[in-house]
Amino acid sequence: MVAPVAAPRGRSRGVVLSLFSLCGWGWVSGQIRYSVLEESEVGTAVGNVAQDLGLKVEQLAGRRLRLGSEESRQHFAVRLDSGVLVVSERLDRERLCGAASSCVLSVQVVAENPLQLFRLEVEILDLNDNSPSFPTARRSLRIAESAAVATRFPLESAQDPDVGTNAVGSYRLNPNSHFSLDVKQLQDGKLFPELVLERALDREERPELQLVLTAVDGGSPARSGTAQITVQVLDINDNAPAFDRATYKVQIPENTPVGALLLQLNASDPDEGPNGETQYSFGVHTSEAVRRLFALDPHSGEVRVSGELDFEESPFYEIHVRARDRGVPEMEGHCVLQVEVEDANDNPPEVLLTSLLNPVPEDTPPETVVGLFNVRDRDSGANGDVSLEISPSVPFAVRSLQNHFSLVTRQSLDRETTSQYVVQLIAQDGGSPALTTSLTLLLNVSDVNDNPPRFLQPSYDAFVPENSPPGSLLCTVSASDPDDGDNSLLVYSIEGHVQGAPASSYVHINPNDGNLYAQRTFDFELLQVLPISVAVRDSGSLPLHANVTVYIFVLDQNDHSPTILHPAGNGDVPTPERVPLSAPPGYLVTKVTAVDADAGYNAWLSYRLLPESTEPSLFHVSQYTGEVRTARVLRDTDVAVQQLLILVADNGDPPLSTTVTISVALEEEALEESYKPRDFLAGAKEKPDLTLYLIIALAAVSTVALATVTLLAAWCLRRRGRAAASPRCCWAAESPSRDFFNHSSPNDFLFVKPFSHSSTAETVAAYEQVTSTLASPCDGVRDGGSRSVAKLVKSHLQNKNLGQLYPFLFALVIASTSRIIL
Repeated sequence: MVAPVAAPRGRSRGVVLSLFSLCGWGWVSGQIRYSVLEESEVGTAVGNVAQDLGLKVEQLAGRRLRLGSEESRQHFAVRLDSGVLVVSERLDRERLCGAASSCVLSVQVVAENPLQLFRLEVEILDLNDNSPSFPTARRSLRIAESAAVATRFPLESAQDPDVGTNAVGSYRLNPNSHFSLDVKQLQDGKLFPELVLERALDREERPELQLVLTAVDGGSPARSGTAQITVQVLDINDNAPAFDRATYKVQIPENTPVGALLLQLNASDPDEGPNGETQYSFGVHTSEAVRRLFALDPHSGEVRVSGELDFEESPFYEIHVRARDRGVPEMEGHCVLQVEVEDANDNPPEVLLTSLLNPVPEDTPPETVVGLFNVRDRDSGANGDVSLEISPSVPFAVRSLQNHFSLVTRQSLDRETTSQYVVQLIAQDGGSPALTTSLTLLLNVSDVNDNPPRFLQPSYDAFVPENSPPGSLLCTVSASDPDDGDNSLLVYSIEGHVQGAPASSYVHINPNDGNLYAQRTFDFELLQVLPISVAVRDSGSLPLHANVTVYIFVLDQNDHSPTILHPAGNGDVPTPERVPLSAPPGYLVTKVTAVDADAGYNAWLSYRLLPESTEPSLFHVSQYTGEVRTARVLRDTDVAVQQLLILVADNGDPPLSTTVTISVALEEEALEESYKPRDFLAGAKEKPDLTLYLIIALAAVSTVALATVTLLAAWCLRRRGRAAASPRCCWAAESPSRDFFNHSSPNDFLFVKPFSHSSTAETVAAYEQVTSTLASPCDGVRDGGSRSVAKLVKSHLQNKNLGQLYPFLFALVIASTSRIIL
């Protein structure tokens, strides 16, 4: 093959032209570069195309000078009266080229009589028409008031679609008493702003600062953009809680009901958040007797009566209260509450918690004791008879034995349904009026491993292109476990074997997140579907398991070039094909046969005669069959030995190709023709019976295939019912093909190509033609594929190539049957 020579590049508006002519038209290419500012008005002149290309203005209309491509006509126009290239719409450099440093548009100019194609380049110059902008117009910074001076805080850089000097050139910060701005320049020239703390912060003095960061570009006039920065000063614990008074005095009647509010204390803390959240508790000097009689709410500071106040026992109590914040380190304040008891006569019952099992395992059987209580009342007789009741709607019950009570389970527990219960116990004496005491318990239910993991999908599909490198992510499987703790900690693994080898040698799974990776490179020609069994187990003491199947589908890539089967080369000198000079047009010289190891469109071959041949106009190559025929009557002046260079290319993206050289000798003597010129009418009459049988066989196969596909489509639509929002292929979770995969063994999914290179050349070529013609994403044999198959059969019949038609029909039956099954 002869590689094309690239035209050298010149300076702006320089021209280097080269001419290639074929079939009466020419293509002229070169480099002419113009430049124009973006945002230029419509009609702005870009350059005189006629003058630079050497065309006369008075001939432009006759030669129908115009722009060749739609993109060229969208942005520019050519005036035929002057040959000037002008702007036809507003040009936005940022929209056309983004942030690229250079923006060059390719323009094609076409002239006729003779037909010529010129290529121009127009550079769009940047204009400072965009202001800098920040990704976040309003940003919040959280800085602790304990931050050291000179601490730096990076800020977001501004973005400017313009380039060069029109890009962001500087930053500035509004004046303030705490921060300054430092701008660093990175190696790529971008600016990186940072805030620098100049003076220590104090949240109690100023909890928030408002800053304005301005970005200015280098254009003329300059443009700018701003960002609002809110600095929130975070609190540190530098203030202790303080009570209003050091000593409080309160008077209360004897036998005040339990829960009565004695006093609500208040300690203030100017700090914020946990540093200012105050919790109340009894001081170390508070006696146990006081702790039994009074209750202090740790959050509200309420002091309530929690026990029996008996004037005869003690007329005076002193309560030491401590207020402590939640900062680090904690700080606290103190006060004293003096309580004077006024004489009265009443004794409420008391409930004492002896023992409590908390949390309660969820597998605890009914009637299991989880708590013990002791209830007493200083009164006697009926006033001393105490009963204990439990709140309804809880799976617990109270069992009594004199003044001792036990809390038992009355039904099975399930942590996944309810993980916590609020149980309220109410003690009531028999007096009139009756006095009561309540006790609230918060019972937690602990988890046991009673739920197996469950995958989110019944199966998973993964698609990997062949030749992908090892380590490629295939898919992610995910499972859930309603248990808690280690019982819900999942570990993924791969199980089973594939073709006698461990499945883990094909793929690897991350045991923690379920990511599935390829362990090797897959080859579509050897393997199309790989089922992998993935297992998941929890981390309980007796782990539970679950399994799911992942179907890995290998996608074909165009990684095989066509292989020439005929003509076979004998060393460096090909055997010449002999053609008599008396051969008429359409005389069959030879046929090039090739195969491609790929599948589908990647194996769809086309043939083309290259212009590097001795005399390309003398021969013609069929694009799809590879037949080489004479294109005109041979003359004595033709070169005696013709060298034909034929390119065989597949239909991949990008396509792969192979070339073959055929030597043709033109001879005077008449040779016995092994191939005759095409005569469609005569060829159809030689074997009418055989041709009729072949046509009937082809029609029968097509009818059966069409009927089967129609029935399958109707079955799929009926299965999907009304849930189908849009048409889909039958390759779904409920399709027959999916059922086939679900009920097959792993080895059943290891498909290989139905024909190998050991098959005959005709059968291989026929199968490649059929599979490439019938290739379709979902619909089986589509209308275009049917017409292509009919065209190929007609070509074989007209050319009397019955020996090639037999393997073609055989391959058609195999391909149609395979598509119907799958």
